[in-house]
Amino acid sequence: MATKKTAVTKDKIVSMYMNYKLENNAKPKSVYHFAKENGFDEKEFYSFFGTLESVEKEIFKIFLEKTVELIQKDGNYSTYDMKSKMLSFYFTFFEMLSANKSYVVMSLKEHQNQLKNLMQLSSLRNEFKNYVSGIITDEERIQFEKLQNFQEKAIQESAWIQLLLTLKFWMDDESPAFEKTDIYIEKSVKLSFELMNTAPLDSLIDFGKFLFKEKTQKN
Repeated sequence: MATKKTAVTKDKIVSMYMNYKLENNAKPKSVYHFAKENGFDEKEFYSFFGTLESVEKEIFKIFLEKTVELIQKDGNYSTYDMKSKMLSFYFTFFEMLSANKSYVVMSLKEHQNQLKNLMQLSSLRNEFKNYVSGIITDEERIQFEKLQNFQEKAIQESAWIQLLLTLKFWMDDESPAFEKTDIYIEKSVKLSFELMNTAPLDSLIDFGKFLFKEKTQKN
């Protein structure tokens, strides 16, 4: 009796892709090659993804989705203010990344052109900005409106820049259990909320972009 072929799922493709990249220290040459190496038909791949690059983008999106799923299981999460929710997100998200650091670092240092590496984060960026928008409380909206013309997109963008800066710090962190990253998260999130209450967000965004550009050019 022939063995029934196990159905390929989206999660399985993601897992196989990560394993392939880690074991071969390179991405698959093609969808055909990747499917053949993992024992499934190429057409099954296209049921879930259009390109290999879309798998890479999905991986970082999944990290975020699983992070949000975990933090929302905390019974007290819904009572947190925006800053506490952001801290909870950061600590959980970077625990998720740390569990997959070999893959994350390999992927984000794959190209010398940093912009090509950051393209993998486009889906993560969209989902993260949606998350930030969802945790802005009425109290914070009122506070921001008192100080300047309230622009939700500016808050989302400044939060995204901060996440990129933290990601860069974490990638370079050689401390045990990434304890320096934990300190960085606590201090940077606290500082960002203090700055949002005292300084124009446009300045924060420009400063964040400058820092990130300077750091990436040195590596």
